[in-house]
This record gives sequence, structure tokens and C-alpha cells, in this order.
Amino acid sequence: MITRFSRRALTAAVAATVLAGCTGSAGSTGSTGAASATPSPAATGSPSSAPTATPTPTPKPTGAADPALKAFYGQQIAWAPCADDPKTTKVDESVVQCATLKVPLDYAAPAGDVLDVAVVRNPAVKQDQRVGSLLVNPGGPGGSGVNMVERNPDGWAGPLHDRFDMVGFDPRGAGLTSPLSCLDDKARDEWITTDAPGADHGKALADACQAKYAKVLPFVGTRNTARDMDVLRAALGDQKLNYLGMSYGTYLGSLYAEEFPDRVGRLVLDGATSPSTSLVQHNIEQYAGFERALKAFAADCVTKDPCSLGKDPDKAAQKLAGFLDGLKEHPLKTAKGRTLTANAAWTGVLSTLYGGEKAWTNLRNVLAWAMLRDKGDFLLDLADGYNGRDGDGRYGASADAYTAIHCADGATDAPAGEQLQAALTELAAKAPLVSAHEPTMALFDPDCRIWPFRSAEKPHAIASRSDATIVVVGSTGDPATPYAWSEKLTAELGHAVLLTREGEGHTAYGKSTCIRGSVDAFLVDGTVPAAGTRCPSD
Repeated sequence: MITRFSRRALTAAVAATVLAGCTGSAGSTGSTGAASATPSPAATGSPSSAPTATPTPTPKPTGAADPALKAFYGQQIAWAPCADDPKTTKVDESVVQCATLKVPLDYAAPAGDVLDVAVVRNPAVKQDQRVGSLLVNPGGPGGSGVNMVERNPDGWAGPLHDRFDMVGFDPRGAGLTSPLSCLDDKARDEWITTDAPGADHGKALADACQAKYAKVLPFVGTRNTARDMDVLRAALGDQKLNYLGMSYGTYLGSLYAEEFPDRVGRLVLDGATSPSTSLVQHNIEQYAGFERALKAFAADCVTKDPCSLGKDPDKAAQKLAGFLDGLKEHPLKTAKGRTLTANAAWTGVLSTLYGGEKAWTNLRNVLAWAMLRDKGDFLLDLADGYNGRDGDGRYGASADAYTAIHCADGATDAPAGEQLQAALTELAAKAPLVSAHEPTMALFDPDCRIWPFRSAEKPHAIASRSDATIVVVGSTGDPATPYAWSEKLTAELGHAVLLTREGEGHTAYGKSTCIRGSVDAFLVDGTVPAAGTRCPSD
């Protein structure tokens, strides 16, 4: 079982958080207007043959200096109004411009197959004061930058949109850029909610993905997406990259700085991941973050009415965990005939903690329906929202992109024997409540042990060789990307400054006027926040 509340930050969870306190919230459904395609033969070459299951590492390209990449870097983007989606009655997507960007499938063989990257642009309001383009990424891996811009065109109102063209793109394998959808909707319903995953659970996804996308899977990793981002920078006409990345988007931004240090403009990395930490240790530390956040919610709940966790703050979190784990033996039926499993219930609860204190009231009410009235519908709705399941039972591609990108990033080493037992012991000590449901699988999220492709990528500290200062933003109560990771990334980058938000919830930009003002000033004017700056939450 891959627990759906772990490292992935779904577009809805992150984009809504980013823009909270601005003028709206981003949606989570698929976009219309921009188009993407599966790999197609480049005009200058014949289709390349499918890669083997263990491709050789891709040599580092030389970017715009490589003559073989000249056509990609020099391409003109053909912008057109995005198609308005009739399902989004409060949003007119046609005010935003859509296009596609052509990039090599394999940067080591740019004359071979190409990918069409879906891109959207919301032009700067004050064109006479335009700074350039600002690329944004909502996290994931697998989150849609297209949705982040297109689904809420007014959400960036203020200094950023006044001065920047807001640009979003879907990373390879996600959204509208050769999206990976390995399981059908019925199979996915079972795959992500089951409380009995079985030994072949991870293999089922790996086999399905390999059967459908063997040609693409070796090339969906973050380093290739960073290379795509540099091609997009050039095609937009920007000499340097200005970028706001959230959660996993901080890893994408960090790799860009490593790959193209001379092209780093103003980079903001909010809710930092830790590139030098192994996946297993990453998951242990993240579960510890959710454990702390769960206890904070439970302690607050007992002071409110109604609260289904009793009145004792020392027992409230244990009572909640006991109820959720108990669903493994006694699941709840819903009005639509579906079942609320323990796995789905944990997903619903922990994904809500991304929102911080402002999400706690809704979570209290949802838990009251489940714990006091045996009605699991609302809790299952929370899990569905996080998993990208719409009202018709259809799923987006973010879940499979999440696994494919992580595995392509080299997350294939796994402890065994005594090392595995040591990891399980550490997990049980740091996160006893949130990991008890499936502790072994909690360590392997995603499960890359049986993934058919391997990568040369390894966890490593990313030192910035750029002269530009990078701003890292961390939140002291962030459950998904613990604050210590922001501190660690800042130190490892070297040429970086840490901006801190005091408070609960994932990422900071949409949760603090103070943070937002500091980030806007840096991106628009280049004003670097003073070292040690700490901001309250709104």
C-alpha cells in the first residue's frame, strides 16, 4: 500500500494553500485548452527505439550552448486563449493563454522523440512595468502548474501579477504533459484504499505502468524537468529564471540551480524538501511531522464543542488513532455504497492537516459524523479530494506521476534485514500513532523496490554555485515538509537565506501576510529578506 498522505502534495492541497488569503483558491481537476502529446518523432529525426529497462545514465547536457538543442531553445511559443471549461462556472479560463513547448524526450538524443509540455501564461497586468516571467510549481511530484495558473486567474492579483507574466507548466508525466495513468478507475479505487495490500501491491502498479509507458518512464525524473524549465525560460525570452516552487517544487528549483547556476534569477523555495536525505529517512521524518500535527489538532479539539475525542488532551490523539485503525476491522459504509477503510480515513485526516489551523473546524465536524454517527461519507470525501477522485469516480494522473518521478529520481535503494528493523524501530518511536496502520509500507512511499527503471540520481546535498541569493521559506508547524528540512536546505545551498513562518500547515506563502510581502518584495524588487526574519501566521 502506498499511503496517499505522504510526500505527495496534491495540486488542490498545495495550490489552494498557496493562494489562501489572496483572492481565491486553485482547483484540482484537469485543465482544458493546453494540449500535450505522447512522444512523437522530431522533425529532424526518426523515432527512437524504446529504451531498455535499465537505461544508461543521461549525460549532462550543455543547455543552450549545445548545438543539438538550438532548435528547442530558439522555438517561438504560439500562444492562444485557453478553452473555457463549462464545468468551472466561476472561472473563465479563456482570459489565460495556452500553448505547448517542445522538448527532447531524452536530452542525450535530442534528434529523437519529443514531448509537448503543456504551458499557460497569465500576462502581467502592468505591461509597462513588467519584470519578466514567473514560473510556478505547486508541488507533488505530479502537481499541475497549468491548473495552478489557469484555474484561478485572479488568484495572483497583487504585486506578482502586476509585474510578472504568471507561467505554469505541467511536468513531464503529469497533468497534460504525456500524463501517466496506469490503472483504470475501478482498479485505482481498490489500490489506494485497501487495508490488505498484499505482497504484489506495488508490483501491480509497476507492471501496469511499464506495459503502457515503457518508453517514457526512464525520462520523467526531476532533472529532466529542470532541463525542460530552462528551455521554457529561453522560449519565454527571459535571460534568467524567476521561480516560485512549493513543497516538491523546492526540489525542482534546487536541481535547476545545480544544473544551470548561471541562469538563476530570483528563486523562492517554500516548504523545502531535503535532497540529501534518503527516501526512507525522508518518510520517517515526514511521518513524525504528521504525528506532531495530529497531536496539535487533537489538543485543540478537546477545547472546542463539538469534539468527538473527549475532553482529555493527553488521550485525544490516541482515541482518534484508535478509531481510524479500528476501521480496518470495522469499515464504515457510505450512502453511495462505497466503504471507508482505515487507509482512506487516515488519508482524509492527515491530508486535511496540510491546511493548518483554518482546516481544523471542518476536520472536527467530519470526524464527529464518522465517530458519533457512523457516517463515513464526509471523511471519504476528504480522501477523494486528496487522491484526485472526482464526483464521477475518475482520477487524474498525479498519483502515477508521483511514483514514476520519485522512482526516476533514484529512490530505489531500500533497507533490508537489520537496517529495515532499525528503520521500523525509528518510525515507531517518532510516529507511533500515524504509522501503526501499515509501518512497512510507510517506509516505502512510493515503493520503488520493484520499479522497472533505474536512475543515476542519488540523494545529495545541492550547493548553489550561483551568485544569486535563493530564498527558502519554512513553517515551524509544517507536517508535510518539516521545518528542519528548510533549515537544512538553506545551509546546504550556501547562497541562501531562510524566511520563517510561525504556525501550523503546509507551506507559508498563502498563510501569512508578512511572508507574502517579503516574498513579493524579493521577486519583484530583488529585496532579500534579512537573515533570521520570522513571521506570524494570519
